[in-house]
Amino acid sequence: MGHDARHDHPGSRRFDDKAATWDDDPDKIRQSGEVAAAIAEAVPLAPRTKLLEYGAGTGLVTIALLESLTEPTITLADNSSGMRQVLADKVADGVLPSPTRVWDLDLEAHPVPSERFDLVVTSNVMHHVHDLDRVLAAFAEVLEDGGHLCIADLDREDGSFHDGDFDGHHGFSREDLATRLGAAGLTEVRVGDAGTVLKQGRDYPVFLAVARKA
Repeated sequence: MGHDARHDHPGSRRFDDKAATWDDDPDKIRQSGEVAAAIAEAVPLAPRTKLLEYGAGTGLVTIALLESLTEPTITLADNSSGMRQVLADKVADGVLPSPTRVWDLDLEAHPVPSERFDLVVTSNVMHHVHDLDRVLAAFAEVLEDGGHLCIADLDREDGSFHDGDFDGHHGFSREDLATRLGAAGLTEVRVGDAGTVLKQGRDYPVFLAVARKA
């Protein structure tokens, strides 16, 4: 899934610098666990689930999901080379089961993979995505019939969550995202709570949107 490094998104370079120390923040571990618990409650996690986590970072949500998954086939995609290195190290160290695959994938820029998955998960990634509808359509395309998409992200916020150079979304309206998921061809859309993110002493609520490919 490689691509020309000259086209790296500037945001991915920002995450390269943070990758090595990402897991040092206990709140990231806590928040990923809350998202994983919400996913496990919301969708049936069948044995040998084929899982894609998009924008996986250091894989914290998938690692938290491992308690609920039996013999999963795991693919972790991130467009940050620093994050991919951390993921590769975790596979090598046995923190992630072998053979977990690590992909360089940016669905705003790359072709949609031909592979199909039972479950696509993404956490606190979509607020960085500019072309939401393109990426949602790509998620729908890579799902097996009957497969589930789980999107965890910030509720609409006042812009205080990110630094001044942020050019993404200040969270999402749950209703708007649900409408977009329907427009992407997904059904049984439902949105619930998935904990909070703590940043600079303030809690920001997180939702989990779940949809199924008919």
